[in-house]
Amino acid sequence: MEMTLRWFGEGFDTVSLDKIRQIPGVKGVITTLYDKAPGEVWKREEIHALKEKVENAGLKISGIESVNIHDSIKIGSPDRDLYIDNYIETLENLGKEDIHLVCYNFMPVFDWTRTELARVRPDGSTVLAYSQKAIDNLDPEKMFESINKDSNGAILPGWEPERMATIKELFEKYKDVDEEKLFENLKYFLEKIMPVCDEYDINMAIHPDDPAWSVFGLPRIIINLENLQRMMKMVDNPHNGVTFCAGSYGTNRENDLPTMIRTLKDRIHFAHVRNLKFNSDDDFEEASHLSSDGDFDMYEIMKALYDINYDKPIRPDHGRMIWGEVAMPGYGLYDRALGAAYLNGLWEAICKSNKMNGLSMRILNTYKMEGEKNVTYR
Repeated sequence: MEMTLRWFGEGFDTVSLDKIRQIPGVKGVITTLYDKAPGEVWKREEIHALKEKVENAGLKISGIESVNIHDSIKIGSPDRDLYIDNYIETLENLGKEDIHLVCYNFMPVFDWTRTELARVRPDGSTVLAYSQKAIDNLDPEKMFESINKDSNGAILPGWEPERMATIKELFEKYKDVDEEKLFENLKYFLEKIMPVCDEYDINMAIHPDDPAWSVFGLPRIIINLENLQRMMKMVDNPHNGVTFCAGSYGTNRENDLPTMIRTLKDRIHFAHVRNLKFNSDDDFEEASHLSSDGDFDMYEIMKALYDINYDKPIRPDHGRMIWGEVAMPGYGLYDRALGAAYLNGLWEAICKSNKMNGLSMRILNTYKMEGEKNVTYR
């Protein structure tokens, strides 16, 4: 695997590249041109300048998260081909700059959804949290107002103020888009972009909907193994793959995370690994990456990735705010650095354990063979 950290870029991220470079085992960043609007072309010179900045810090760009998709594509509006052509041009420019991974999502209106950005945990840290009860009592047009006070001044990905100002209009545009229509529009988009992905060997890794159920009546489709298999079958190209985000799929407790990993195998192009603590099936808060701090068996998740010979980018996901750090909620330095170290430790232990098991089996087989040679048959 290739351990990375998400970085939003200078002027947007409180964490600098030189600090990321000091996290043991982290060799690359997952980054973006954060000031680009959905549907806007990423110019090659802009991508090159970003790549040069990262490489001058001793790191590499391991992938992009995200090249955001314009709503016209998700809705299936008459002008969607214009924005798909822009997307294709952006992919071409990324490919020319030797960048081969794009994480994206196909969520209507809201990107990830949380009802709290700073829920206080027993240890005094603060975390992102979700309560369905809070959602049920909230006007979606007031959603941004309800959480913005805890944003620490950051522009939250998927919650940009200019986008939130058009929430009412967005809901109106999506009123006739159900799950089937959303699947149709995703298929149309993927079929259009696969030729350029084939040409430049770009892996498209769709991020799951978060949480993995309908919010405010909006359709959600990237929520479970069945829907992922449908998505991959409808555009059966190895470049059409997934971001395996444990925290997003794990919001639905019926999703068996290790089984999903072993089933998806080489169509997993990117992995986000984090932990959740549930107070009920629809009330959860994010935890540290340590298994005992939440409800996920992080060893089994990493073991499943090992079992499929996963060798692509992975990153610790949302972290707690700890030690007085003030940063974009979920994206501070300290707890994500701890998460990277913990995941690297699990990976090392799994690798060494499997090598020892393999050696033990070879020794056992040797003894068996030698024993058979010495058997006298009568």
